[in-house]
Amino acid sequence: MDYFLTEEQQMIRDLAAQISEEKIVPIRAELDETGEFPWEVIKVLAQSDMFGLFIPEQYGGLGKGCLELCLAVEELSKGCVGISTSYAANALGSFPILFFGTDEQKNKYLPDIAAGKKLVAFGLTEANAGSDAGGIQTTARLEGNEYVLNGTKQWITNGSVAEIYTVIAITDRSKGARGASAFIVEKGTPGFSFGKKENKMGIRASITTELVFDNCRIPKENLLSRDGMGFIVAMKTLDASRTGVGAQGLGVAQGAFDEAVKFARQRVQFGHPIISFQAIQHMLADMAIEIEAARALIYSVARFIDSGAKDVSRESAMAKTYATDVGMRVTTNALQVMGGSGYMKEYPLEKMMRDAKILQIYEGTNQIQRNVIGQAIIREAAKKK
Repeated sequence: MDYFLTEEQQMIRDLAAQISEEKIVPIRAELDETGEFPWEVIKVLAQSDMFGLFIPEQYGGLGKGCLELCLAVEELSKGCVGISTSYAANALGSFPILFFGTDEQKNKYLPDIAAGKKLVAFGLTEANAGSDAGGIQTTARLEGNEYVLNGTKQWITNGSVAEIYTVIAITDRSKGARGASAFIVEKGTPGFSFGKKENKMGIRASITTELVFDNCRIPKENLLSRDGMGFIVAMKTLDASRTGVGAQGLGVAQGAFDEAVKFARQRVQFGHPIISFQAIQHMLADMAIEIEAARALIYSVARFIDSGAKDVSRESAMAKTYATDVGMRVTTNALQVMGGSGYMKEYPLEKMMRDAKILQIYEGTNQIQRNVIGQAIIREAAKKK
């Protein structure tokens, strides 16, 4: 289908596709085995200005929006979701500064982010605060001109490789959700260290670690927005980033589909390529339908976000949920088309299937996304009374 992309958007998509094919595909299996961070690919993405896609021009970026970021993430995810996660998490960590930072904060941090000189991570999740963001235990206590942070963040993407961290902590527990605040913390700050590196089922080229704060003192100026705005900072950040997670689901689905079609044309059974069998054709047809439907939804929601719409929670939740569910179904069915071969590490399908699962979990499980959508439906119904 023609989604009427501009010439510049097509160039961004094509460049990301070229990086995926030439730089990611040849090393994805090795990085999946070793769990090493893809520094060489990160350098290529930086040299290609990919980290500046969503950063305004005044800070050295390209000034593009959600759609352009989704186009890049989709293509990178065809090659490896682990590597695309390392890239996309940079946007997740940057959005709080982009949306809520002061001019001084933006001028200090965004140019290096846009240039790919410094990676960013987002510190929200804890052992007892995943889907329930109100369960945050990490605290930030104001002492004079400094905030003192104590606590541990869990499962943080880009955990030990980032230089800049946007962190949500409780400043006044008596206020509930309104007692959370958002902060910028730099690597190397005394009292800030990293816990264990997680050994994951999938996205193994993405580094996932704990962030540990032990009387970590940061300047008062590192507060984002104002005291008590942490929950809003987190929710607005996730509203903007979830469409990108959907783009990951779309990308891995397309990559898996392409592998299944290629295999089905080559695999001969009963004297014929298996793609000539109606059962296989129907499986491929269902995959193609779902992929195209997911792409239409992702691009539409991205454009809606770029239009300046203020409330995008329902739409971003829909995009994330549908496209990542499609990613899981398509990778599973594509592996089925390939049979025993798909189960072997000689082919990329088993990795794609393992990688796809996390997309239904991180940045809000798909069950939580359905809650968000359901609550929006209730509010809309109430307005019509």
